[in-house]
Amino acid sequence: MRRKQQETVDLWACEREQWAQGVRILCGVDEAGAGPLAGPVYAAAVILPREADIPGLNDSKQLTEKQREAFYDVITGMAEAWSVARVEAEEIDATDILSARMKAMQLAIDGLAIQPDLALIDGNRDHGKSAAVTTPHLTIVKGDGKSASIAAASILAKVSRDRYVSGELDCQYPQYQFAKHKGYGTKLHYAMLDQYGPCPAHRQTFLKKWEDRRT
Repeated sequence: MRRKQQETVDLWACEREQWAQGVRILCGVDEAGAGPLAGPVYAAAVILPREADIPGLNDSKQLTEKQREAFYDVITGMAEAWSVARVEAEEIDATDILSARMKAMQLAIDGLAIQPDLALIDGNRDHGKSAAVTTPHLTIVKGDGKSASIAAASILAKVSRDRYVSGELDCQYPQYQFAKHKGYGTKLHYAMLDQYGPCPAHRQTFLKKWEDRRT
């Protein structure tokens, strides 16, 4: 029986290409929490040592919660600089989620102790209606599975958001059981909305389908 050969992705290929073109310092940037009904959207920026060996590093969505937590400590311990930023639900409602994502990413870059020459950004968008990434950058579709720097940023953003929602928000509003669903539109979350209605942590603009169903 022939085994299916697993493709190995060189997570440093994107960075290596930029270094070869003269870029000295680059960071990876990614966000987490664009889709939930509640809580902030988070972003992280990370500058890793060149070609740092981080076995098993991958897109945060491909890792378990336990693995992400372990990688969080590894990444923050070895990074030359890292930063996490967030944009609150109230601002998401006042602008739009794309603008909020872009603002969070730029805030994360601005928060780095070392400013990069170039930012590698996950996705294909670099601006919304009211905010944009202004640092010189390169967008990479599915970059969290192609770039070590972006993969590291995706982990920091995801872990930071999950910790906040499961900890602070869950304590503030225990009736919604945020620790169980992280603010996403699960059956449990909608059941809690039906019972208690929205709280200040909810993104009102994300609740239109739920509101329409009730009217």
